Amino acid sequence: MEVPADDIAVARILQYLAYICTALMTFWIYDYVCSLQDEWTFLIQSRWTKVKCLYITARYTPFFLIAADICLTLTPDESPKACQIFINIYSCFAVISLTCSECFFVLRTYALWSNKVILVVMLSTLFAVIVSFIGIWFTAIPKSQYFTSSAIPGIPGITGGYRTSSSVELYLPFVLLFVFQLGLVSLTLIRAIQDWRSTSYPLHAALVKHNISYYACGLFFSALNVLVPVIFPDSAYHSFLEDFEVFILAILATRMHLHLWHIDHQRCTFGNLNCISMQDMLPVHRVG
Repeated sequence: MEVPADDIAVARILQYLAYICTALMTFWIYDYVCSLQDEWTFLIQSRWTKVKCLYITARYTPFFLIAADICLTLTPDESPKACQIFINIYSCFAVISLTCSECFFVLRTYALWSNKVILVVMLSTLFAVIVSFIGIWFTAIPKSQYFTSSAIPGIPGITGGYRTSSSVELYLPFVLLFVFQLGLVSLTLIRAIQDWRSTSYPLHAALVKHNISYYACGLFFSALNVLVPVIFPDSAYHSFLEDFEVFILAILATRMHLHLWHIDHQRCTFGNLNCISMQDMLPVHRVG
Protein backbone atom coordinates (compact mmCIF):
# COMPACT_ATOMS: atom_id res chain seq x y z
CA MET A 1 0.00 0.00 0.00
CA GLU A 2 1.43 3.36 -1.01
CA VAL A 3 1.79 5.92 1.76
CA PRO A 4 0.36 9.37 0.90
CA ALA A 5 2.89 12.15 0.42
CA ASP A 6 1.21 14.26 3.13
CA ASP A 7 1.67 11.46 5.66
CA ILE A 8 5.34 11.18 4.73
CA ALA A 9 5.77 14.94 5.23
CA VAL A 10 4.10 14.77 8.66
CA ALA A 11 6.26 11.80 9.65
CA ARG A 12 9.42 13.63 8.60
CA ILE A 13 8.47 16.68 10.65
CA LEU A 14 7.70 14.52 13.70
CA GLN A 15 11.11 12.88 13.37
CA TYR A 16 12.86 16.24 13.14
CA LEU A 17 10.96 17.52 16.18
CA ALA A 18 12.04 14.44 18.14
CA TYR A 19 15.67 15.18 17.24
CA ILE A 20 15.25 18.82 18.21
CA CYS A 21 13.69 17.86 21.54
CA THR A 22 16.62 15.55 22.26
CA ALA A 23 19.08 18.31 21.34
CA LEU A 24 17.36 20.85 23.61
CA MET A 25 17.32 18.37 26.48
CA THR A 26 21.03 17.66 25.97
CA PHE A 27 21.80 21.38 25.78
CA TRP A 28 19.97 22.13 29.03
CA ILE A 29 21.54 19.23 30.95
CA TYR A 30 25.00 20.15 29.65
CA ASP A 31 24.58 23.73 30.86
CA TYR A 32 23.33 22.51 34.23
CA VAL A 33 26.31 20.16 34.69
CA CYS A 34 28.77 22.90 33.68
CA SER A 35 27.46 25.29 36.34
CA LEU A 36 26.72 22.64 38.97
CA GLN A 37 29.58 23.49 41.32
CA ASP A 38 28.91 27.24 41.33
CA GLU A 39 25.19 26.65 41.64
CA TRP A 40 25.40 24.36 44.65
CA THR A 41 27.86 26.72 46.31
CA PHE A 42 25.26 29.43 45.93
CA LEU A 43 22.37 27.24 47.11
CA ILE A 44 24.22 26.02 50.20
CA GLN A 45 26.00 29.20 51.28
CA SER A 46 23.52 31.94 50.40
CA ARG A 47 20.80 32.96 52.82
CA TRP A 48 17.16 32.25 52.07
CA THR A 49 15.49 35.24 50.45
CA LYS A 50 12.69 35.84 47.99
CA VAL A 51 15.29 36.24 45.26
CA LYS A 52 16.77 32.83 46.08
CA CYS A 53 13.31 31.25 45.81
CA LEU A 54 12.89 33.06 42.50
CA TYR A 55 16.24 31.66 41.36
CA ILE A 56 15.26 28.08 42.22
CA THR A 57 11.96 28.44 40.36
CA ALA A 58 13.62 29.95 37.28
CA ARG A 59 16.39 27.37 37.26
CA TYR A 60 14.40 24.18 37.80
CA THR A 61 11.08 24.87 36.05
CA PRO A 62 12.64 24.09 32.62
CA PHE A 63 13.18 20.51 33.80
CA PHE A 64 9.40 20.12 33.98
CA LEU A 65 9.13 21.83 30.61
CA ILE A 66 11.54 19.25 29.19
CA ALA A 67 9.48 16.41 30.68
CA ALA A 68 6.31 17.78 29.06
CA ASP A 69 8.15 18.26 25.76
CA ILE A 70 9.38 14.66 25.84
CA CYS A 71 5.82 13.44 26.37
CA LEU A 72 4.68 15.63 23.48
CA THR A 73 7.28 14.45 20.98
CA LEU A 74 7.94 10.85 22.03
CA THR A 75 4.49 9.47 22.93
CA PRO A 76 3.56 6.69 20.47
CA ASP A 77 0.15 6.80 18.73
CA GLU A 78 -0.51 10.23 20.19
CA SER A 79 -4.02 11.58 19.60
CA PRO A 80 -4.79 15.25 18.84
CA LYS A 81 -6.48 15.58 22.24
CA ALA A 82 -3.42 14.23 24.06
CA CYS A 83 -1.22 16.52 21.97
CA GLN A 84 -3.25 19.56 23.03
CA ILE A 85 -3.06 18.50 26.69
CA PHE A 86 0.73 18.18 26.56
CA ILE A 87 1.00 21.57 24.83
CA ASN A 88 -1.13 23.16 27.56
CA ILE A 89 1.09 21.61 30.25
CA TYR A 90 4.36 22.66 28.70
CA SER A 91 2.92 26.15 28.00
CA CYS A 92 2.16 26.56 31.72
CA PHE A 93 5.75 25.73 32.66
CA ALA A 94 7.06 27.97 29.88
CA VAL A 95 5.08 30.96 31.19
CA ILE A 96 6.30 30.34 34.76
CA SER A 97 9.91 30.15 33.58
CA LEU A 98 9.62 33.26 31.40
CA THR A 99 8.05 35.24 34.24
CA CYS A 100 10.80 34.32 36.72
CA SER A 101 13.55 35.04 34.21
CA GLU A 102 12.14 38.46 33.35
CA CYS A 103 11.81 39.24 37.07
CA PHE A 104 15.59 38.88 37.35
CA PHE A 105 16.12 41.34 34.54
CA VAL A 106 13.69 43.76 36.19
CA LEU A 107 15.58 43.47 39.50
CA ARG A 108 18.86 43.99 37.69
CA THR A 109 17.52 47.13 36.03
CA TYR A 110 16.31 48.39 39.41
CA ALA A 111 19.72 47.68 40.92
CA LEU A 112 21.33 49.77 38.18
CA TRP A 113 19.07 52.76 38.78
CA SER A 114 18.26 52.38 42.49
CA ASN A 115 14.88 53.90 41.77
CA LYS A 116 11.76 52.42 43.33
CA VAL A 117 9.55 54.12 40.78
CA ILE A 118 11.30 52.17 38.01
CA LEU A 119 10.85 48.95 39.97
CA VAL A 120 7.12 49.52 40.47
CA VAL A 121 6.57 50.56 36.85
CA MET A 122 8.55 47.64 35.40
CA LEU A 123 6.95 45.04 37.69
CA SER A 124 3.49 46.41 36.87
CA THR A 125 4.32 46.34 33.17
CA LEU A 126 5.66 42.79 33.46
CA PHE A 127 2.45 41.71 35.21
CA ALA A 128 0.35 43.23 32.43
CA VAL A 129 2.53 41.63 29.74
CA ILE A 130 2.39 38.19 31.36
CA VAL A 131 -1.39 38.33 31.83
CA SER A 132 -1.83 39.35 28.18
CA PHE A 133 0.75 36.74 27.14
CA ILE A 134 -1.18 33.97 28.92
CA GLY A 135 -4.54 35.08 27.55
CA ILE A 136 -3.36 35.27 23.95
CA TRP A 137 -1.18 32.15 24.04
CA PHE A 138 -3.80 29.85 25.55
CA THR A 139 -6.47 31.26 23.24
CA ALA A 140 -4.34 30.28 20.24
CA ILE A 141 -3.85 26.66 21.36
CA PRO A 142 -7.43 25.39 20.70
CA LYS A 143 -7.49 27.20 17.34
CA SER A 144 -4.35 25.46 16.06
CA GLN A 145 -4.25 22.56 13.65
CA TYR A 146 -2.83 19.36 15.13
CA PHE A 147 -0.81 16.63 13.42
CA THR A 148 -0.08 13.46 15.39
CA SER A 149 1.43 10.02 14.94
CA SER A 150 -2.01 8.38 15.35
CA ALA A 151 -3.04 9.92 12.01
CA ILE A 152 -0.30 8.08 10.10
CA PRO A 153 -0.57 4.41 11.16
CA GLY A 154 0.95 3.35 7.87
CA ILE A 155 4.40 4.62 8.95
CA PRO A 156 5.78 2.68 11.95
CA GLY A 157 8.15 4.11 14.53
CA ILE A 158 6.80 7.66 14.41
CA THR A 159 5.86 9.28 17.71
CA GLY A 160 4.52 12.55 19.07
CA GLY A 161 2.56 15.41 17.61
CA TYR A 162 2.76 19.11 16.81
CA ARG A 163 0.56 22.09 16.01
CA THR A 164 0.59 24.73 13.32
CA SER A 165 -1.22 28.03 12.99
CA SER A 166 -1.12 31.09 10.78
CA SER A 167 -3.02 33.20 13.31
CA VAL A 168 -1.53 36.41 14.64
CA GLU A 169 -2.18 35.02 18.13
CA LEU A 170 0.74 32.64 17.59
CA TYR A 171 3.37 35.40 17.73
CA LEU A 172 1.51 38.32 19.34
CA PRO A 173 2.60 37.26 22.88
CA PHE A 174 6.22 37.57 21.79
CA VAL A 175 5.54 41.02 20.35
CA LEU A 176 4.51 42.09 23.86
CA LEU A 177 7.55 40.38 25.35
CA PHE A 178 9.81 42.05 22.78
CA VAL A 179 8.47 45.51 23.61
CA PHE A 180 8.95 44.89 27.34
CA GLN A 181 12.50 43.63 26.83
CA LEU A 182 13.25 46.60 24.59
CA GLY A 183 12.30 48.87 27.49
CA LEU A 184 14.69 47.03 29.82
CA VAL A 185 17.49 47.17 27.24
CA SER A 186 16.95 50.91 26.76
CA LEU A 187 17.08 51.63 30.49
CA THR A 188 20.19 49.49 30.91
CA LEU A 189 21.91 51.08 27.94
CA ILE A 190 21.17 54.58 29.20
CA ARG A 191 22.62 53.70 32.61
CA ALA A 192 25.71 52.11 31.06
CA ILE A 193 26.39 55.21 28.95
CA GLN A 194 25.91 57.48 31.98
CA ASP A 195 28.46 55.45 33.98
CA TRP A 196 30.84 55.39 31.02
CA ARG A 197 30.75 59.18 30.78
CA SER A 198 31.34 59.62 34.52
CA THR A 199 34.24 57.14 34.75
CA SER A 200 37.38 56.23 32.84
CA TYR A 201 35.99 52.84 31.78
CA PRO A 202 35.99 52.03 28.04
CA LEU A 203 32.48 51.85 26.63
CA HIS A 204 32.80 48.09 26.02
CA ALA A 205 33.77 47.53 29.66
CA ALA A 206 30.79 49.59 30.82
CA LEU A 207 28.42 47.55 28.65
CA VAL A 208 29.86 44.26 29.89
CA LYS A 209 29.68 45.46 33.50
CA HIS A 210 25.98 46.20 33.05
CA ASN A 211 25.29 42.79 31.42
CA ILE A 212 23.92 44.37 28.27
CA SER A 213 24.63 41.18 26.29
CA TYR A 214 22.20 39.24 28.51
CA TYR A 215 19.42 41.68 27.67
CA ALA A 216 20.34 41.72 23.99
CA CYS A 217 20.15 37.91 23.72
CA GLY A 218 16.63 37.86 25.16
CA LEU A 219 15.60 40.64 22.79
CA PHE A 220 17.06 38.77 19.83
CA PHE A 221 15.17 35.53 20.51
CA SER A 222 11.91 37.38 21.09
CA ALA A 223 12.40 39.04 17.70
CA LEU A 224 12.97 35.60 16.13
CA ASN A 225 9.75 34.30 17.68
CA VAL A 226 7.93 37.18 16.01
CA LEU A 227 9.63 37.13 12.61
CA VAL A 228 9.69 33.38 11.94
CA PRO A 229 5.90 32.84 12.21
CA VAL A 230 5.36 35.96 10.09
CA ILE A 231 7.78 34.88 7.36
CA PHE A 232 6.96 31.16 7.58
CA PRO A 233 3.27 30.82 8.52
CA ASP A 234 2.04 27.33 9.43
CA SER A 235 5.60 26.28 10.24
CA ALA A 236 5.86 23.26 12.50
CA TYR A 237 9.12 24.43 14.04
CA HIS A 238 7.99 27.58 15.84
CA SER A 239 7.63 25.56 19.07
CA PHE A 240 11.38 24.88 18.92
CA LEU A 241 12.09 28.61 18.99
CA GLU A 242 9.63 29.09 21.85
CA ASP A 243 11.33 26.39 23.91
CA PHE A 244 14.78 27.67 23.04
CA GLU A 245 13.95 31.20 24.19
CA VAL A 246 12.58 29.88 27.47
CA PHE A 247 15.79 27.91 28.06
CA ILE A 248 18.09 30.76 27.01
CA LEU A 249 16.33 33.31 29.22
CA ALA A 250 16.44 30.95 32.19
CA ILE A 251 20.16 30.34 31.63
CA LEU A 252 20.96 34.04 31.17
CA ALA A 253 18.94 35.20 34.18
CA THR A 254 20.26 32.56 36.58
CA ARG A 255 23.86 32.85 35.39
CA MET A 256 23.71 36.62 35.75
CA HIS A 257 22.50 36.23 39.31
CA LEU A 258 25.14 33.57 40.07
CA HIS A 259 27.85 35.87 38.72
CA LEU A 260 26.71 38.81 40.85
CA TRP A 261 26.34 36.64 43.94
CA HIS A 262 29.85 35.19 43.59
CA ILE A 263 31.31 38.68 43.18
CA ASP A 264 29.50 39.75 46.33
CA HIS A 265 30.52 36.57 48.16
CA GLN A 266 34.19 37.07 47.31
CA ARG A 267 34.07 40.69 48.50
CA CYS A 268 32.50 39.60 51.78
CA THR A 269 35.05 36.82 52.16
CA PHE A 270 37.88 39.35 51.93
CA GLY A 271 36.26 41.46 54.64
CA ASN A 272 34.69 44.26 52.63
CA LEU A 273 32.02 45.66 54.92
CA ASN A 274 30.39 47.52 52.05
CA CYS A 275 29.82 44.49 49.83
CA ILE A 276 26.75 44.74 47.70
CA SER A 277 24.35 42.01 46.73
CA MET A 278 21.66 41.91 44.12
CA GLN A 279 19.60 40.06 46.70
CA ASP A 280 19.47 43.32 48.65
CA MET A 281 18.62 45.12 45.38
CA LEU A 282 21.14 47.90 45.91
CA PRO A 283 22.68 49.98 43.10
CA VAL A 284 25.08 47.80 41.14
CA HIS A 285 27.30 50.69 40.06
CA ARG A 286 28.86 50.60 43.52
CA VAL A 287 30.12 47.09 42.89
CA GLY A 288 33.80 47.10 42.04
